Amino acid sequence: MRIDGRLPLTATMVDAVNTACDKAEDSRIPQLIIRASGLSDTSRAHGVTISLVSKWERALRRLERLPVPTIAVVEGPCSGLALDVLLSADYRIGNETASLSVSVDNGATWPGMALYRLGRSHAGAAAVRRAVLFGTPVNARQALELQLIDVLTDDVESALATAVASTSSVRTTELAIRRQLFFDAANTSFEEALGAHLAACDRALLMASAEAVA
Repeated sequence: MRIDGRLPLTATMVDAVNTACDKAEDSRIPQLIIRASGLSDTSRAHGVTISLVSKWERALRRLERLPVPTIAVVEGPCSGLALDVLLSADYRIGNETASLSVSVDNGATWPGMALYRLGRSHAGAAAVRRAVLFGTPVNARQALELQLIDVLTDDVESALATAVASTSSVRTTELAIRRQLFFDAANTSFEEALGAHLAACDRALLMASAEAVA
């Protein structure tokens, strides 16, 4: 899936993400590879309704919960829709020219869920604070240090091949469960989380027992 950050939000963009999710959920692909780049040069508010924004955010949430690994590649500037999708991916690869920035409209950054995703784990980082408040780009080195990308390389295709190989054996449904447990940890108390983790452990034990019998 290719997402061009220069393009405005449209129903076609929402459909593109949902179509990719359909393929992943139907197990037609082992991983979802995302190419997300492009610097937004149009207002994100132009010609957009809150209903369309809601559909876009729901598509991104669906992307975050897929039963297959999502691997994103970013080369050069990345903002707008491309940044939204990049931040929703499990594993992110960037090159030295990569930079991440929040779109600025009418003197303020776009208040979409990219701000939430940036702030969830990096609220204390000065570079992220500047990005969220003022739209200041986060360069490739900063993105790596802040773990906004996982790998910084001049050979993104080789890094992509390595990432694909390392995630190819991951069980699809189990991946979705582990991802959700991980996401919930930031906002869930130990007592509240325990039941979900015990249920996941019980599921893993049952699967191991079934495989041993087979």
